[in-house]
Amino acid sequence: MSTTSNITGFRLRLLIGIMLVVCAVTALALWIAQHKVTVDVQQQLQQAFQNEIATLHRAREVRHAALLDRSRMLARKPRLHAALEDNALDLLYPNARDELRDVMEGDEDQPLRARFYRFLDADGKVITAPPDVDAGKLSTDEEAMLSLAKLPDTQQTGYLKRNDGMDEIIVAPIISTDTNEVIAGIVLGFKPSEINGHSRGMKAGIWTNERLFLPDAPNEARQKLASVMSGMPAGSQAEVTIDGVAHLVFSQLLNPDSLFPPAYEVCVYSLADAVARQQHLRWQILGAATLLLAGAGLASHLIASKLSVPVEQLAVDSARNVMWREEAEATLEQTSRELQRSMRFSADTSHQLKTPITVLRAGLEELRQQPGVTQEMRDEISAMVCQTTKLSSMIHDLLLLSRLDAGQLQLQMNKIDLSQFIDSLADDLSAVPGAPDFNIKVDVPRNIHIMGDKRYISMILQNLLENAWKYNVPHGIISLSAHPHGDMLALCVGNTGPGIPLEAQEHVFERFHRLTVGENVPGHGLGLNIARELALLHGGDLRLIRSEDSWTEFEVSFRLATA
Repeated sequence: MSTTSNITGFRLRLLIGIMLVVCAVTALALWIAQHKVTVDVQQQLQQAFQNEIATLHRAREVRHAALLDRSRMLARKPRLHAALEDNALDLLYPNARDELRDVMEGDEDQPLRARFYRFLDADGKVITAPPDVDAGKLSTDEEAMLSLAKLPDTQQTGYLKRNDGMDEIIVAPIISTDTNEVIAGIVLGFKPSEINGHSRGMKAGIWTNERLFLPDAPNEARQKLASVMSGMPAGSQAEVTIDGVAHLVFSQLLNPDSLFPPAYEVCVYSLADAVARQQHLRWQILGAATLLLAGAGLASHLIASKLSVPVEQLAVDSARNVMWREEAEATLEQTSRELQRSMRFSADTSHQLKTPITVLRAGLEELRQQPGVTQEMRDEISAMVCQTTKLSSMIHDLLLLSRLDAGQLQLQMNKIDLSQFIDSLADDLSAVPGAPDFNIKVDVPRNIHIMGDKRYISMILQNLLENAWKYNVPHGIISLSAHPHGDMLALCVGNTGPGIPLEAQEHVFERFHRLTVGENVPGHGLGLNIARELALLHGGDLRLIRSEDSWTEFEVSFRLATA
């Protein structure tokens, strides 16, 4: 049940992890798409707005150029020049009525039809029209606003805010044909061009004298636009919300370098269509994202199911392995306890046997020295003493093996001069009573040092040398050679004599294993096993590297001592 629960939890966590990654990637993609859509819409909006502005400006420039040209033509009329140069002002407006008939009459919707005309004197003041002349209706205040501080020598453009709307004013200077000087000016008022309805989202108006002229716009919208225009630099644009709908507002100066008050063209572009289009695209993106997440959820479920199969199998195998490991650990613990008991028993038994054997050997030695003991009895007693010595040696080896098996043997590591150590052991071996005549060859570099416990290094080498002596032939050879290999030193001990049979070579290091070769050779089959365990304890090894008909060679390795 626990394994099943863990597998289910893993599958759920994997599914959640995949979904989180998918959601994060989808959210990033949505943000990028939304940002791109917003940027694209804004760019399209700006382009459309600029196109509308450019169209409006081109229409205004064409109309304004036509008005200026018409004004220049009127300023050159001979009858007007005659009335002004002869100072016959009473004839000025009657003559002008006839000269300006084609300008003042006609359809009011014609772009070049004037709504009024007036003349300026040499000081720039308005020359009032006689009551019986129809020069276009103007109130006293409106007429006063046509006066200029001085008479201009170039055409001027301005805008007059009237009670019923806004007029575009053009002042053309009248130049004397005699003196070539400006003697008066003619003022023509035209209805501003209307573009409302020309574009689906564009409205245009005029801002002058802190007042806004924007036909067909609600009063609240005009007030809000007026407040925006008050702090808006010329030629800039801003975004303003009118009746809950965002609009772009653009202003441009219409009469630069004019003697009339500055007038600004105000263009208002509704962003309702753009916002609606952006919302539509956003909903399309969200819909696509929803479908993508639904598909990703299904795909994630399938992927999580597929990916979790090997993990689930691994979890089952792991649970089974844990159970087996617990059983193995229990068995190992039991075996370890039994081995500990066995090693303690071996150690205790070996220790307890040493005392009675020592007492027995002492008693036999004393008995052998008693008077009245025959030579035959002494020989028997000597044989018994020899057996007690062997038994004592075996007990010592068993005790040493018990300590090795229990991991209780502690080494006292020191630097050992191997060449001097081997020379000493070779001399001791040559001095053994009854030793056969053999030749010892030593090829060990001088002043080479190894790290080890001198007592146990001696046991290893003594065991190898004694075996080389015991299994040798008369007048045979014992060879000792050493060569360093990296941070290790390999010491080879070889001897002449019958080789170890091939089928017995893999068993030479087993405990209590005796070779069929040299069955009469004393020993109890523990020497090589102890030597190898001690070599391993020193960080080295002992192995049989060669055994032929007449030559056997072992190699023991030790760690070299650092300087």
